[in-house]
Amino acid sequence: MVRSCRECAAGLGHCHGTLIRHALHRAECTEDGCATPELVFHTLVIDCDTVGCACFQQTSDRLAG
Repeated sequence: MVRSCRECAAGLGHCHGTLIRHALHRAECTEDGCATPELVFHTLVIDCDTVGCACFQQTSDRLAG
C-alpha cells in the first residue's frame, strides 16, 4: 500500500521540505531539488535563527545602529 499526501494525490504543486526564511538572503528549502523556495508551496516554514543562522541578528544590529 502506497500512501501519499493530499497534495500529491490531487496533483497540486507543493514541497515536502521545510522552508527556511532568511532576513538577508533568499529563502531556502531543506528538500533536495526544490526549485520553488516560495512560501505558498511549503507547509513547514521557519525563520533562519531557529537553525543557528546569524543574518536575522545582523539585520537587528543594523536597525539598532
